[in-house]
Amino acid sequence: MKQAQAVIQNFAAESRALLSAMEDALLLLEKTPDAPDALNAVFRAAHTIKGTAGIFGFDDMVAFTHVMENILDDIRAGEVSVDSTLIALFLSCGDHCWALLDRIQAGETETDAALRFAGQTLIEQLAAYSVPVLEMSPNTAVRAMEDQPALEPELENIGGDAVSSDTWHISLRFGKDVLRNGMEPLSFIRYLGTIGDIKAMVTLFDAMPGADEMDAESCYLGVEIDFSSSADKETIENVFEFVHDDCTICILPPHSKILDYVRLIDSLPEGKNRLGELLVSGGALTQRELEDGLRLQQSFDEQNNTPTTDEGHAHKLGEILVEQGVVQTELIHAALDKQRVIKEHRAQENSFIRVRADKLDELITLVGELVIAEAGTRLLAQRSGNGDLIESTLSAETLVEQIRDSALKLRMLPIGETFSRFNRVVRDLGQELGKQVELVLSGMETELDKSMIEKISDPLMHLVRNALDHGIESPQVRQQNGKAATGKIYLNAYHDSGNIVIEVDDDGAGLNRQKILNRAIERGFIKADQELSDQEIYKLIMEPGFSTADAVTNVSGRGMGMDVVKRNIEDLRGSVTIDSAEGAGTTVVIRMPLTLAIIDGFMVGVGHATYVVPLDTVVECMELSAEDRAAIRNRSYLNLRDQVLPLLRLRDVFDTSGEAGRRENIVVVQCAGQQAGLVVDSLLGEFQTVIKPLGILFEMLVGISGSTILGSGEVALILDVPSLVQQASTREMQQVTYKQANNPAAI
Repeated sequence: MKQAQAVIQNFAAESRALLSAMEDALLLLEKTPDAPDALNAVFRAAHTIKGTAGIFGFDDMVAFTHVMENILDDIRAGEVSVDSTLIALFLSCGDHCWALLDRIQAGETETDAALRFAGQTLIEQLAAYSVPVLEMSPNTAVRAMEDQPALEPELENIGGDAVSSDTWHISLRFGKDVLRNGMEPLSFIRYLGTIGDIKAMVTLFDAMPGADEMDAESCYLGVEIDFSSSADKETIENVFEFVHDDCTICILPPHSKILDYVRLIDSLPEGKNRLGELLVSGGALTQRELEDGLRLQQSFDEQNNTPTTDEGHAHKLGEILVEQGVVQTELIHAALDKQRVIKEHRAQENSFIRVRADKLDELITLVGELVIAEAGTRLLAQRSGNGDLIESTLSAETLVEQIRDSALKLRMLPIGETFSRFNRVVRDLGQELGKQVELVLSGMETELDKSMIEKISDPLMHLVRNALDHGIESPQVRQQNGKAATGKIYLNAYHDSGNIVIEVDDDGAGLNRQKILNRAIERGFIKADQELSDQEIYKLIMEPGFSTADAVTNVSGRGMGMDVVKRNIEDLRGSVTIDSAEGAGTTVVIRMPLTLAIIDGFMVGVGHATYVVPLDTVVECMELSAEDRAAIRNRSYLNLRDQVLPLLRLRDVFDTSGEAGRRENIVVVQCAGQQAGLVVDSLLGEFQTVIKPLGILFEMLVGISGSTILGSGEVALILDVPSLVQQASTREMQQVTYKQANNPAAI
């Protein structure tokens, strides 16, 4: 039961990936209707989903995608033209497939009435585009045949006399693990019968061992099938897609060469006489064709010393055909290149395995506990003073660090898939609002922890919708202001100082500073005489319930979106900044850590407390001289190589009791292009940090982002560097402003 459920979950996951690819292809097709690759991508997605759904008996999905496939066939044949209305219809069809998948994953065996009605409505709308078969011109039929994939790779389908049989021959040997993987062999045979007629089928159990050696969970089944169908080879192969890697499958088209059948006999485990008899009795070969084929193969091998590999066989056979003038050299080279590409693609597919996300989470948790245990072991080794033991623990520490890095990389995924989802959002919402908008994506390859990707989607959705609704103007207004009618929204991601930075930028109207200020005073967020910088004013739009919209719509106006963005980002130990220029656009910058699990840290001591600074933010460390200590008593900045360095005394920030020692140090940290110095008592060195979340009581603690467990068992707090840098910069700016106002000569 669990295995069957796992297979269904895999089917749903792969189908969702196909639907996402189909959506991207449809949006591309809307912009460039003559893009054949995009159209083929849509067709492949619908075709593959239909085939795999049929294997599992999901009839509603099969029937619906079959109608989609028919219309796509007509489009490929040139009988139906692509326009925005048809694209919108296919996008709605994709949404319906998502809904069907949701029910399949939930274990619902039947489609409810509402979903069935929605599907029927879409089918009726698709039917309006359908081209009657009798009205197809001869040229259409020719084009349709040309568009179908070749039934066989060019060189594999020629050589030797053709057999008289006009049926496909399918030779299938199921792998031993098919049953263990939750597959039912008979379901594939049943589905094969839906695309054609099984003329003859012989079941083989030759691979089954004796009763004392037989494993009841293993599959020993083989079949030889004569099959009549108008389907192409790709369609027939897709029937067995879910067991392709576990089975041995050979498909020979009607009137294949005798040599192809002989090679099939040579490749299978049963004896030649046994298989020859089966092929003759089933009608695939006549007795004379079998004898001629075996004799021809033997002669060919002896005279031409044919290589045993498929590629070598094809190459040698190609040379013979060129010499005889049957084909051109270019065709042979093209065929060989095609075969090589197919093999490389299959090799890449076989290099990936699908792993459940919860198993990766469990691995990361165990690695985190391993890091903590190793830190304790290292501490005990140092206390013992045993040199050999210390050296051994250092070696173990290196290995643990490598294991940690490898484990974390397993969960790192490109953010591009998340970005691509917004193409549909921008298209649909732009049409709803009557705006022309282009989404520009960059940094798609930037990697982020899977858990972070899942949690960043909603905040990004709010920001993109906000940019569309509030930022981008209508085409008429943009043209009146000297802008292009089509507005642009930019999504960009990149790494910076151990963080990932995501920028949401638009070239719209920008934020109205005075309007935000007036609304904030009106709602009581600030006082009328309060002086704020531009950044502080822009941040007001992220306050709960704040909105500058004059009317509430189904998109925005309730003052809930930006508050959600701020809260969700801060929950991820991240920060949000806003910059804007009225009339030119707005930029929202999100900065988050790459992972929420394990980081490299740098430990510092303040009094009896230990703090951890994320190592990626550390620029340098230095001892604070007596002269500098005296100089910064009345100010919060230091001259560092002719640059102003804002300072924060962690002893003051966290109200640490006691007096500082005779020596103090500065840890220079950097975030978002700004630097600040953290004044600490001691430097304790690097430390692999397993991040533990703070409890509910400490969630609003300023300057702290989490905690960790040291090797001694004590708890150390992890510093929130972005907020500390911002705090230091603000304090230094306030001091400079105060001195300018009260003593200009001192500046």
